Order: sequence, then C-alpha cells, then structure tokens
Amino acid sequence: MSVTLDIRLKRANKVYHEGEVVAGVILLVCKEPLQHHGVSLNLEGLVNLQLSSKSVGVFEAFYNSVKPIQLISSNIEVAKAGKIPGGKTEIPFEFPLNTKGNKVLYETYHGVFVNIQYTLRCDMKRSLLAKDLSRSCEFIVHSQPQKAKVVPMPVNFTITPDTLQNSRERSALPKFLVRGKLDATNCVISQPLTGELVVENSDVPIKSIELQLVRVETCGCAEGYARDATEIQNIQIAEGDVCHGLPIPIYMVFPRLFICPTLETTNFKVEFEVNVVMVLHDDHLITENFPLKLCRV
Repeated sequence: MSVTLDIRLKRANKVYHEGEVVAGVILLVCKEPLQHHGVSLNLEGLVNLQLSSKSVGVFEAFYNSVKPIQLISSNIEVAKAGKIPGGKTEIPFEFPLNTKGNKVLYETYHGVFVNIQYTLRCDMKRSLLAKDLSRSCEFIVHSQPQKAKVVPMPVNFTITPDTLQNSRERSALPKFLVRGKLDATNCVISQPLTGELVVENSDVPIKSIELQLVRVETCGCAEGYARDATEIQNIQIAEGDVCHGLPIPIYMVFPRLFICPTLETTNFKVEFEVNVVMVLHDDHLITENFPLKLCRV
C-alpha cells in the first residue's frame, strides 16, 4: 500500500528566530485506510564539529569535545496509535523555539568542519510487516539582530612588493602598485561588501583580479585546537591587463547558509576573511587578506 508522509511549514522561507513558534502540518496521503502505532514529531538543533584529516590524532583530547553539541531538542506525539482514513490527512503542529537553561540558538550555518543545523523529523510507527515511515525537514534559524548600531570602518590598502609578507625572493618580484579601499570590514550579512581598487602601475601584465571569501573554522578545547581556512566563493572583478589608474568596483553579496554572524564559543569559532587576489601573467599570485566581522541587524 503506497503512503506518503511530508512536513509542510507555514512559512515559505522557513526562517525563524529564538522565541518564535515553528508551525505547520504533517501531510499523509494514502489510498486506503492505514493502521499505525503512533505518529511522533521531533525537533532538534545540533552543532556538528568535525576534525580535518590533518588534525586527527594530533590532539587526543579532541575526541571529547568533538561530540555534537545539542542546542535544542523536543518531542511530541502528534497522533496516538489508530487508523488514518484513505485520502489526504493534515495534522497541524506547533513547536516553540525556546532553549533550556543558558543555551543559545546559533544561526544556521553550513560549513566544512562546523555545521549548525535545525531539523524536524516525523516518524510513523507501523506493524512488523510494514516498514516504519520517516521524513525530515530542515528549517533555518537566524540569530537575534544586535541592538548596537554598526559603524562602518573603512580600510584603505596599498599592495606593493614591499608590503608582501610571505615572499621569499623579494628582489625577483616585478614592480607593481595597487591601491584600494573596502568600505567596511564589520559588515551586515544582508548587505554586500563594497569598495574599489586601482592598479596604479605594474611591470608585468595582469591576468586576473579576484575576490575570495574565506571561512576560518576553529574546533577545539583547552588542550589544543585545529584552525582551518576554506574558500566559500571566488568572484572575478577584473579580467586581463586592466587600464592603469581606472577604479575597479569591489562588490560581493554574502551567500545564504554558508555564512553566519561571526561566532565565538568555548568549543568552536567561525570567522570570515576576504582576500583580494591578483594573478600576474607568469601565474604569480599576490594576495592581500582582510579579516571581516559579520553581524545581523
């Protein structure tokens, strides 16, 4: 007998804040009446921490702190054991998003080594011969907007062979001068990162100028921690040997879910940086790094 189980939330964008109510319906569609042993709904918020392959075994103490951190968990029985009539059945539900004790609901974030996820799972128990049914649905939690006003802190930068830090053969580097500015390094997540860049001069033709958004995830405990930087997105802002003295706009929209307000807790940290990358024709990479502080207002 075919039966489908689905969870439908009332909000189309599935975005909730702490203290709000997650409401929706459980949708059951079957052709004939269906016997079951109870329908339950479980809401769970977890932080999953994972160690990168280079860190595994380095800190034995890690294995205690890398267990998933539970932020919220609640379970309700939606329907007692009985029969569901044939056709379409909707069972409404409501879950308050309230934490116990001093726990905080961090914003939904899909990273590489840190994952913050909130899910609803509906289970329908059936007789021994019929398989139990299960359905999961992710919803998104946004952290509460901060009360303080965000004052943009513009950053002016100059890139020359002398300003580079990790260059081994400075004398062999071609001469170049790039000036620019970022309008703010403490950014509001819902607004783009903006600024401009001017290539004043360069002895070697430029191949490309790119803007790279990087996540820096730190997992650990008092005994030690592992810090890993990975790319979220890379956008090209200039192609080829650009005109010298011409302002090139910097404009990057922050992607949803892969980014969250800068977060620092006892077991993990999530920070963000942006790299201005200049690729020269001989494939030399010149990178200038800027730490970002992200917030929600």
